[in-house]
Amino acid sequence: MRHGASEPRFLVLGRVLRPHGVQGELFLKVLTDYPERIGVLSEVYFATDADGTDATVIPVSSARRHRNGLILRCEAVRDRDEADALRDRWVLVPLEDAVPLEEGEYYLFQLIGLEVVTVDGERLGALEEVIETGANDVYVVRGGPRGEVLIPAAPHMVIDIDFEARRVTVDPPDGLLP
Repeated sequence: MRHGASEPRFLVLGRVLRPHGVQGELFLKVLTDYPERIGVLSEVYFATDADGTDATVIPVSSARRHRNGLILRCEAVRDRDEADALRDRWVLVPLEDAVPLEEGEYYLFQLIGLEVVTVDGERLGALEEVIETGANDVYVVRGGPRGEVLIPAAPHMVIDIDFEARRVTVDPPDGLLP
């Protein structure tokens, strides 16, 4: 995930993999930590890119879990051909309609641009990208004296994230830094 310093307009809920059946249902790969939220939304946005540059709103009729994904039915999608036209589209929700975060939670886009320092006070650079790996995210830090640094976002390595100070404090083990 790579974003500029400004907030995105949308957050990604999923991606349309294919039509499901012949009545216009869509099979989605879920890309949110809150898949249950999709079923209570009255509408979602579809776009050709994850930033929602060309986002189009479509009312939602229903959503249900299916295997390792989600089946989405939208009012405006009536048959398999219309569903197939949405293949590979990103399914988005406006940021203002996103699930409110609990204390200590944050969106990944909020990390972009934060300064990264070690517990010893060494500046490593700015956090420019977050790679989502499935196990631990990896923070890509650039612009510091050590060049590009990859920091696994494990609890024992990321000591503190201070949004007010715009700083992430890390404790990398010996040998991790170039």
